[in-house]
Amino acid sequence: MKSLRILGGLALAIAVLSATGWGYAGGWTPPRADYAVQGIDISAESGAIDWAMVRARDVDFAYLRATIGADGRDPRFAEHWAAAADAGIRHGAIHVYSLCATGGAQGGAFAAAVPRDPSALPAAIDLDFHADCPARPARDVLLENLREAAALIETHSGKPVVLRVSADFEQRYGISEAIPRSIWAARDFMKPDYTARPWRMWQSNRFRRVDGIERAINWSVVAP
Repeated sequence: MKSLRILGGLALAIAVLSATGWGYAGGWTPPRADYAVQGIDISAESGAIDWAMVRARDVDFAYLRATIGADGRDPRFAEHWAAAADAGIRHGAIHVYSLCATGGAQGGAFAAAVPRDPSALPAAIDLDFHADCPARPARDVLLENLREAAALIETHSGKPVVLRVSADFEQRYGISEAIPRSIWAARDFMKPDYTARPWRMWQSNRFRRVDGIERAINWSVVAP
């Protein structure tokens, strides 16, 4: 009986510590004194969004998932794009790159889905491995296709793209060394150190909870 009480107490303690940890993670951001400009990126999976409330929570910018590969579109992109503009939040579009599609097809898909807007933030290309695409092309093939996609997106948007590169993708393909574009690195809570050049943006917390957004989102900061 005593052992059951001990086990029950341990289980409760673990649950409390876990809840405390998740609560801390949900509220954590890098200090504003070090990173004055901070914002979010969202997709349809972020759930319901009250943009007026988000604007009141010191969100300086929002990146919105627009396209995936050659034929995927975020079903709420157009809604998010219009709502962010109405709320007065600076916003830009994200293309999720696929290793299973050509760069030309992906750049064309982005241009077809994202409005031309001179006031928009530079488009971002998200580079990571995804379970639905087993392809792992040679580095020179990947770089050729990525450059083609970036060129088409830049022609459409009128601005150089930003490359959000995961640590695994960077390790395999050396993107930051090969392509001279601003780098958006990602590591929860700790500054990324895996890129060949200094990063311009840091995705610092993928567990961030923001009033007005139904689910946890990615929180990012801009280097000073």
